[in-house]
Amino acid sequence: MYVDRAKITRNIGYVQEVCHLLAEQAGWWTDLKTGEPKQSNPLAFGNATMLVVTELSEAIEGHRKDLMDDKLTHRKMVEVELADAVIRIFDLAGAYGLDLAGAIAEKLEYNTTREDHKIENRVLDNGKKY
Repeated sequence: MYVDRAKITRNIGYVQEVCHLLAEQAGWWTDLKTGEPKQSNPLAFGNATMLVVTELSEAIEGHRKDLMDDKLTHRKMVEVELADAVIRIFDLAGAYGLDLAGAIAEKLEYNTTREDHKIENRVLDNGKKY
């Protein structure tokens, strides 16, 4: 399969930019008491990363109980919580100036060359099952 690195980078980069801009505008990256950027706090990256983990935990719960989301009531909770996790990851990457879009494009491309990702190797007794 062909991986269009430029298209992936452009589109994901745009989504990352939107996620971070909306979070910035809502004040999530500013200490509301001091006005300082939260990135100056050495714990900020860890705290934001753990918020991704909480979204994933909520996705598991929604999937386990087959729940509908309580805010987007026409959607399953699992998909909304996965969306929240992705939004938080893109925001976090934006806050720290990470090239997540480029890394995703490169990783997708690299994964197409991995022997342990090929079906014929995965079905072997010692193959990667998941």
